[in-house]
Amino acid sequence: MPAWLDIAVRSILFVVILFFITKWLGKKQISELSFFEYATGISIGSIGAEVAMGLERSIFHGIIGVIIFAAIPFISGVISLKSKKFRDFVEGTGTIFIKDGKIMEDNMKKERYTTDELLELLRRKDVYQVADVEFAVLEPTGDLSVMLKKENQPLTPKDLNLAIAPIKEPQTVIMDGVIMDEPLATIGRSRAWLYTELDKLGVTVENVFLGQVNSYGELTVDLFDDQLQVPSPQDRALILSTLKKCQADLELFALGTEVKEARQMYSENSEKLQKAIDKVMPILKG
Repeated sequence: MPAWLDIAVRSILFVVILFFITKWLGKKQISELSFFEYATGISIGSIGAEVAMGLERSIFHGIIGVIIFAAIPFISGVISLKSKKFRDFVEGTGTIFIKDGKIMEDNMKKERYTTDELLELLRRKDVYQVADVEFAVLEPTGDLSVMLKKENQPLTPKDLNLAIAPIKEPQTVIMDGVIMDEPLATIGRSRAWLYTELDKLGVTVENVFLGQVNSYGELTVDLFDDQLQVPSPQDRALILSTLKKCQADLELFALGTEVKEARQMYSENSEKLQKAIDKVMPILKG
C-alpha cells in the first residue's frame, strides 16, 4: 500500500475511533473539562495523530493506548459520583475571589490570578465595578460565578409581585422556505392554519427564511429579503382591547339605566369581566 494511502486509512480510522470514544465519554469531555479530563484528552489526540502518521507503528497498539486513556476518565467519573473527596481532588473545588464585597487577595495569589485578570473575568459577566459584587467564586472550570449586591441586581416580576404567563419553547415551522411538518404537529397545527397565518402577513412560504410559532400560538417570520417589513402579531392586543371595551360598555349601561335590577346586573357582570381581564392581562400583554 502506498504511504499516502496508508496515512489516509489510518487517519480516517482514528477519527472514527476518537469520535465514538468521545461520544462514549459524554458531553462533559468537550465542554467543561477538569484537569484530569484535559490531560487525558490531549493524550488521546496525541496518540491518534502519532499512530496515523507513524507508518512503522502498529495500529493495534495505538488503539489499545487510546482505549486505556479513554477508560481512565470514565472510571474516574464513576468513582467521583460516589466519593466527594475523590471528586474534589480530581476535578478541583471553587476558590472565593470576592466575599462580602471584599477581594480575597490571598486566594487570588494561590490561583496565580492578577487584578487585571479578575477585572477581565468580571467584565465578561457585565460587571465593571468591584464594589457592586457581593460574592464571586472561581469555578474548577476556570469560569467566574458572580452574585451582585441586592441593590445592584436587576428587578424581576417576582420582586414587583407581578404574575406573568409561562413561556414555552418556540417551534420552528418554516426553514429556508420549507415547511417543517413535525414541529407543526407538535403544537397541534396544520398546514392549512399556517397558510392562513401567512396570508394575514401577506407573504408566501417561499419568501420565508425562518418562521416560528411562539408559546401563544402566534407566527413570526423572517424573510429572505431584509428590506421587507412584516407587521408584528396583534391578535392578543386586539383581544385585550375588545375585553376592555366590553367592560367599559357594561359600566356605561349600568350608569345609563333607571331599572335597579338591570343596573345591578350590569355592575356585577362588569366586575366579573374586570376580574377576568386582570387574570389574563399577563398573557395578553406578554
